[in-house]
Amino acid sequence: MAGRLKLRRGIIVSAEPLEVEIDRGRRRAWADEALLGQMREGDEVVVNVAGLDLGLGSGGFDVVHVNLTRGLGGGGEIGAHVMKLNYTSIQHAVEPVERPLRRVMADISTKVVVLPVGILPLHGHLAPAAWAVAQVAPGLRVGYVQTGGGALPGSFSRDVKLLRERGLLAGHITAAPAYGAEHEALSTVGALDAAATDLGWDAILAGPGPGIIGSDTAYGHGGMTALDSAHAALSLGLPTLISPRLSSTDPRHRHRGLSHHTRTVLQLLLAPVEVAIPEGHPEIAAALEPFPHTVQPVAVDLDGYAAADLPTTTMGRTLPDDPLFFAAALAAGTLLANRIAGKGDPPQTLNLEP
Repeated sequence: MAGRLKLRRGIIVSAEPLEVEIDRGRRRAWADEALLGQMREGDEVVVNVAGLDLGLGSGGFDVVHVNLTRGLGGGGEIGAHVMKLNYTSIQHAVEPVERPLRRVMADISTKVVVLPVGILPLHGHLAPAAWAVAQVAPGLRVGYVQTGGGALPGSFSRDVKLLRERGLLAGHITAAPAYGAEHEALSTVGALDAAATDLGWDAILAGPGPGIIGSDTAYGHGGMTALDSAHAALSLGLPTLISPRLSSTDPRHRHRGLSHHTRTVLQLLLAPVEVAIPEGHPEIAAALEPFPHTVQPVAVDLDGYAAADLPTTTMGRTLPDDPLFFAAALAAGTLLANRIAGKGDPPQTLNLEP
């Protein structure tokens, strides 16, 4: 049985950083202003306090549910005709980026470049992977498809904002259940298809938003979205590359070395993919030997990334604390760029079928 929402009334006492007073205590909070509107000091709000009360990592703050002072007059998006977060109290209409059915039917004979897709195990891989692509092949347009498995609001990621500002990401699609990017897709396969047909991207990085859902279970975690994303890419005939979740110092044994998240995905995949790993780690190559996938060791530039003024912390561990975590993402970005730049297999074409 689902738990009831843990909602409380509060007053905003600081807009930047956002803090809300509840029962005479100040609590840090986050508001999706793209969805809820502007937050100002003195506003009365209703907040969900479950994350902060549970002491969650990236979810350890209150989340504004509604601004009672100035948030009740929103007009929605003009022309939008389908819902995201449907049948919840924050459902809202969007204009989907997916190709209309009439175009799919008309484009049966259309040839499109088959974009390589890098599947990310968690959000911390996005910045190093995107940076690595740019080092190998500057100017290529790499976009990000944000899936489920982590934070759902597209506006929540500081990494995406920074990468867009630095020109390291060409675009951002939120695929249901994620929402709020510059492009909205109702499915991951629809997001990948749109990127391959309409958006002018050269490659795709697909993975969850910040704060991956975790549990000590085999399948009940955000890492399973990598399986769904890989199958979506494979179904479209797109070259599919897995960025494995690796760690040299994660305190949880299940994530040490090759994480059980990635092991599970590799076990359940219905077709072979490429798996990028950093050079110089024979123990990781050995851990991947049982799986029917192509393992590609890749040289990575940890020092270059460390000097790039991009995120170098994951779950409280810095790059020097856990270099293997960042090396895995750098390897994936480098291999993805090699595929784009023709240093691996040449670009392919695909006959689009409805």
